[in-house]
Amino acid sequence: MDSDKRVYLYDSTLRDGAQTQGVDFSTLDKVAIARDLDRLGIDYVEGGWPGANPTDDAFFAEPPPFSRAKLASFGMTRRAGRSAANDPGLQAVLVPTVQAATLVGKTWDFQVEVALGIGLDENLKMIAESIIHARTRVPEVLFDAEHFFDGYRANPGYALQAVQAAYEAGARWVVLCDTNGGSLPHDVEAIVSAVCKTVPGSHVGVHCHNDSDNAVANSLAAVRAGARQIQGTLNGLGERCGNANLISIIPNLILKMGFETGISPNDLTKLTHVSRSLDERLNRAPNRNAPYIGESAFAHKGGLHVSAVEKDPRCYEHIAPELVGNRRHIVVSDQSGRSNILARFRDIGLEVDPADPKVNRLIEEVKVREFNGYAYDGAEASFELLARRVLEGVPDFFRLQSFRVIDERRWNARDELVTLSEATIKAEVDGQTLMTVAEGNGPVSALDAALRKALTPIYPQLADLRLMDYKVRILNPQAGTAAATRVMIESGDGHGERWSTVGVSTNVIDASYAALHDSITFKLLRDGV
Repeated sequence: MDSDKRVYLYDSTLRDGAQTQGVDFSTLDKVAIARDLDRLGIDYVEGGWPGANPTDDAFFAEPPPFSRAKLASFGMTRRAGRSAANDPGLQAVLVPTVQAATLVGKTWDFQVEVALGIGLDENLKMIAESIIHARTRVPEVLFDAEHFFDGYRANPGYALQAVQAAYEAGARWVVLCDTNGGSLPHDVEAIVSAVCKTVPGSHVGVHCHNDSDNAVANSLAAVRAGARQIQGTLNGLGERCGNANLISIIPNLILKMGFETGISPNDLTKLTHVSRSLDERLNRAPNRNAPYIGESAFAHKGGLHVSAVEKDPRCYEHIAPELVGNRRHIVVSDQSGRSNILARFRDIGLEVDPADPKVNRLIEEVKVREFNGYAYDGAEASFELLARRVLEGVPDFFRLQSFRVIDERRWNARDELVTLSEATIKAEVDGQTLMTVAEGNGPVSALDAALRKALTPIYPQLADLRLMDYKVRILNPQAGTAAATRVMIESGDGHGERWSTVGVSTNVIDASYAALHDSITFKLLRDGV
C-alpha cells in the first residue's frame, strides 16, 4: 500500500513523551507501550536515544519483537570537527537491533551560526555525511529538520538546502519540525507545499509541537500540502505543551480525510483502549473530554439532545463511537456498552450469543464496578475473569479465609533504620486449610510471598509468577486519608507473558489483595489448571 493516499505514522512517545513533566518510563513501561503501538499498526516506533540513559540502553539491548512496526532509534548528526565514523554519539545511535535511525540536525541559519558556532556549509556537510554513514549501518535513515519552520521564515534558501542535502544523501524521510510549536496551519501548509517542490512529498514528514494548540491541525495541514509522514505521541505527551496527538490525528486522517495508514478498521477500534491503557500505566486520570476517545466524547445528557440521538445519532455525533472503540453514554438512561463489551469478548476468544441474558447482567456489573472505581482498560486479565465468572464460571483455585499484615519500622543493631513487613494468611486449598507466614520488603510483597508459600506446592505453575509493576491511584482525594484507592498490578511469567489486574477498596492492602488474587487466578486458568 504505497499510493499517494498512504500516510506513514511515526510514534515518539517513548522519547518525546518521557520529556513530559511528571512522566518517567521504566524499561518495562517502554516495552509494554511499544507492544501496544505495534499491535495498533503504527509504522515506526521510536524507542529513545541510545547512550543517553540506562533505561534507553536496556530497552535497545533487548527490544520487544514487532510484527508490524519498525523500531527506530534517535540521535544527532555528527559533531563539528569529527568524522561521522569517529563520532561516539552518532555510533551509539546505530544499534544493531533497530530498523531505522532518526538523526536530528540544524536547518535554521541563526542556530547554526550562534548555537553551533560553525559555518553554514559545514552544517550541510555534517547532515549529509552523517546520513551517508548511517545508511551503512541501519536499513533506513530519517532526518529531523530541527526548527525548520522558523529557519524557513528567516532564510528559506538555506533551510531548503539543508533538507535537500539530507534527501540527496539518502534519507528515506526528511521530517520538518515545528520545534517551538508556534506555527499556524496556513503557514505550515504553504511552507510544506514549497518543500515538496524540492523534495518529493513521499519523502517528507512533519513533527509538530503543541505550544499554540495547533499541533494536530498543523500535522493535517502538512498532509494536505503533500507530506506523507506524521510524527507524534500517544495522548499528545511531550515537553512544555506536548506533541501532536496521534490519538486525534489517526481517526482524522482515516475517517475524515480518506487517507490510508497501517491501521485497519479493526485496529482503529483499539484506539480508545490504547489511549486509556497509557494513562493507567502513567497513573493519570484519562481526559474525559478528549476528542474521539474521552469518556465524555459521546456523552449526552437528558433532554432534547438525548431524544435526537436516540432517533439518529448523527444529530450530535460526528462519527459512530464504536469505530474508535468508544461508546455512547446517555447520562440519565445509559443503554450503551453492549457492542463494545461483545467486541472485548472476541478479543479474549470468548464466543458468546449476544442474545444470552447473561450478557446484559455482565454489562450492568461492569457499569456498577466502573462507577465504584474499577477501570478495565488497563486491566485486561481482570476483565476476562469477570466476564468468565458471569458467563461460564471460574474455578475457585483457593479461598482465603483471612490475612493479617504487620509493618514494623525500627532501628536495627547497626543503628540503621529498617522497615519490615510480615504477612500471615489462612487459606483453603484443595480441601486443605493452610496457614503460612512470610516476610517481604513491603506489605504487598509479604502478602504475595505468604500466598505463594501456601499455593506453590499444590500449584507448581506459580513458581515462575512475578510481580512486574504496582501502581496505586487515589480515586476521591477530597476524602483525605479515607479515600478509595485503585491498585493496578502487572504480572509476568517465565514464558514472557504479561497481564494486568485491578482491585479497588478504601483499604490499599485489601485493594492490593483483590488485584493479586486475580493475577494468580488468571495465571492458573491460562495454564489450564
